[in-house]
Amino acid sequence: MRLAAADVPHAVGVLTRGMRDNPIHVAALGEDPERRERLLAGMFRTLWRVWDQDALCAKRDGEVVGVCGRLPPGRCRLSAPRSLRMTPVMLSGGPRTLVRTLRWVGAWDRRDPAERHEHLGPVAVDRHLQGLGIGSAMLAVHVEDLDLRRLTGWLETDKAENVRLYGRFGYEVEEEAEVLGVPNWFMRRPGRG
Repeated sequence: MRLAAADVPHAVGVLTRGMRDNPIHVAALGEDPERRERLLAGMFRTLWRVWDQDALCAKRDGEVVGVCGRLPPGRCRLSAPRSLRMTPVMLSGGPRTLVRTLRWVGAWDRRDPAERHEHLGPVAVDRHLQGLGIGSAMLAVHVEDLDLRRLTGWLETDKAENVRLYGRFGYEVEEEAEVLGVPNWFMRRPGRG
């Protein structure tokens, strides 16, 4: 189902908890899990305000348990004014975190394809519910929607197990590169239909 505005605070919590220990977040934001969680929460709250997300969510007993962010064609790069709105949250982590985060985001941005595409991400399932098929259910809706609109999909991931998951939904690795010393995979799903 589409993520409603009223559910955004819950979605931010799911993204923060679900992605807190991702390798790229550890590399950029540091070893302390509580600090990473605080910084990620600020980043996701701000991103949700500045990006035109068309997110999906999964609910269990009325609670958001999974989030599948999607950026429509032409909207995955932050404009200069929107980037400025990110500055306070990025500065809150200190200069080392700011530099590392800018290196990480820059590496991902440079690989963003020029072709018309929908950018998938962030995608997360609440930490205690991962591995139960919630992410797969959201991705099935996502790729069905891509096919209906004949759109190419694009994503980045820093987890090898995610490469297999996204591969089951037609995403193929276009490039693998180290970012902040962490393996990252850049994946494309050709438009169909």
